[in-house]
Amino acid sequence: MSRKILLCTDLDRTLLPNGPQLESEGARQSFARLTARPEVTLAYVTGRHRVLVQEAIEEYSLPTPDYVVADVGASIYEIAASQWQPWNNWSEEIAPDWVNLTHNEIHQLFTDLSELTLQESSKQAVHKLSYYTPLDSDSSQLIKTMQTRLTQQGVSASLVWSVDELAEVGLLDVLPQRATKLHAIEFLMQQKNFALTDTVFAGDSGNDLQVLTSSLHSVLVANASSEVRTLAQDQAAAGKTSDALYIAVGNFHDMNGHYSAGILEGLAHFIPETENWWSINHEKT
Repeated sequence: MSRKILLCTDLDRTLLPNGPQLESEGARQSFARLTARPEVTLAYVTGRHRVLVQEAIEEYSLPTPDYVVADVGASIYEIAASQWQPWNNWSEEIAPDWVNLTHNEIHQLFTDLSELTLQESSKQAVHKLSYYTPLDSDSSQLIKTMQTRLTQQGVSASLVWSVDELAEVGLLDVLPQRATKLHAIEFLMQQKNFALTDTVFAGDSGNDLQVLTSSLHSVLVANASSEVRTLAQDQAAAGKTSDALYIAVGNFHDMNGHYSAGILEGLAHFIPETENWWSINHEKT
């Protein structure tokens, strides 16, 4: 019997070729062939809200996934027959961290912090509070200040800072402490009986680091920034999980390792037989 594989991938600048680097010709089509296999369960793991995920699927002609972990881990959806079903048991898992405070009540704790600009409503969620920050702000001190205020209110929160390189702005998400990409993937694995050895994650940015440096088999696509690459290597080494991290380099089926090409390269590194599932009739760049 074939292996039952869970492939989890970030969207922006991981699967989506919306960074400055070029996408390898035919790579996304090869990714689609791979994920059409019955052995593969596909999950998109992203900071995007459900509507923005749906827009990305349409705009980039992406395969419809089986699951979506949205809002940087604050929401999980199961997709069947084009119907998106939210996992209420996931909401119940993470809700206690915010001790019944609403999204707006938590926002009110930070209204005096000039470095924070509330993101658009489409980028907010029940358990996700998102801000823009200037790139030159002291993100470490800002997070420390915010964390202190949350702790004083009894809130257990995870603060995730990353960079939108194209927009040249910092991104800061406030989430329930257990509403992380890593915990959401582990929850999905547990609920659907996926083994650690049969699960692979791909990412590119700061908000992927917790997964990239965990014990999960993870792929950092080649178009990731040098800063994220260094952080991932250093944190994985410190946590003794370097063997679980693969950094795509390109020259795999004449592809450059960016975006979906990097996902395919990394997946073949961890699960070699998957290379044969998409490489037939693959068009070279």
